[in-house]
Amino acid sequence: MPVSNVSLPSAAAPLQQVADPRDTMLRQAAIDLEASFLSEMLKSAGLGKSPEAFGGGSGEDQFASLLVNEQARAMAESGGIGLAESIYNSLKEAQE
Repeated sequence: MPVSNVSLPSAAAPLQQVADPRDTMLRQAAIDLEASFLSEMLKSAGLGKSPEAFGGGSGEDQFASLLVNEQARAMAESGGIGLAESIYNSLKEAQE
């Protein structure tokens, strides 16, 4: 029996629950920083490199970094490794 209209909890859910625009900006900055970190980690792990044989040529090389960046952003927005939450909490404490 298929299940419809099921929403799964997400670590990014607090972003929608924040009422103060400053908190929203802090959280988005923390997510952006985690996405940048994850992007660099994915690149150094070899994600986005063209295979030696049967590669897609120069077009694939040019757009591979964009794909890695978007994958990292999706990871960060869905909870990532928890770095954004730690950064947000630190920024919030420093602000107070």
